[in-house]
Amino acid sequence: VERIEAEMRVLLAAQGVLDSANPTRALNALGAEERFHFPDTDEGREACLAEYRRILSDVEARLEPWFSLKPKAKLEVKRIPEFREKTSAGAYYMPGDMGGLRPGVFYANLRDMREVHRFGMKTLAYHEGIPGHHFQLSIAQERRGLPLFRRFIPFTAYAEGWAMYSELLAREMGCYEGDPWGLLGSLDSELFRAVRLVVDTGIHCKKWTRAQAIDYMRAHSAQEPESVVSEIERYIVMPGQACAYKIGMLKLVELRDRARAALGERFDPRAFHDVVLRDGSMPLAILERQVDEWIDAARTGKSVR
Repeated sequence: VERIEAEMRVLLAAQGVLDSANPTRALNALGAEERFHFPDTDEGREACLAEYRRILSDVEARLEPWFSLKPKAKLEVKRIPEFREKTSAGAYYMPGDMGGLRPGVFYANLRDMREVHRFGMKTLAYHEGIPGHHFQLSIAQERRGLPLFRRFIPFTAYAEGWAMYSELLAREMGCYEGDPWGLLGSLDSELFRAVRLVVDTGIHCKKWTRAQAIDYMRAHSAQEPESVVSEIERYIVMPGQACAYKIGMLKLVELRDRARAALGERFDPRAFHDVVLRDGSMPLAILERQVDEWIDAARTGKSVR
């Protein structure tokens, strides 16, 4: 949390935000500004969906140096149906059908356009869409060599870890060049997950009270107060689930750093991402073994499926 907030302070100060000492307060103030919203009209909603499509088209054009294994399924962007949006998350991904006829869909919640901040759109699109859940879920579904259950069984640390890793990867791919506000949104997303590490372990390891966890999250998150309470209550009844996102991301970064150190100039991010994605969702311990076997084979010139 300290590391991410420090990065946010530097970025906010560079953009002339006077109240940059407290990133949470600064984000709340920025989120209320009209320039970071679409109009709360049908035209505004269409413009928002069009911007999501532009963001995904841009990242898709940057994939070649980073991915050789890509899903065959296309990705569409749609509004969450109005009858469902009041109780739905801000966005989610729905995989296509097994036959490949129906594309995957990135659903965006447009119930209230004041909830959609322009500076957070890129990160959300990378997480739910490309190269996040769309790549991870569609590739697994399309892998005909895997047993059926392996193509669908979920492991939260792997699945959400990959989606969070995709947010980081987008920075490395240059998706935020010339877009400091978008980078701020990326850091805000990472900060939210880091705060969850603190409150989850605070509650279940250090015996924090519900009030302590709420106070910490309100101090270090731009979430609305009602949202903070519901989040904390979810963490209370689901130990470890909030940690899984960031733990999965950290493990993927650790494995990539290990591979890069071992292989040096022979390290190819495309091959690393192939290893991570080709066998579907799995526990992190098994993923680590897969990557280590690939590293050993690459050192000796052997081939690993």
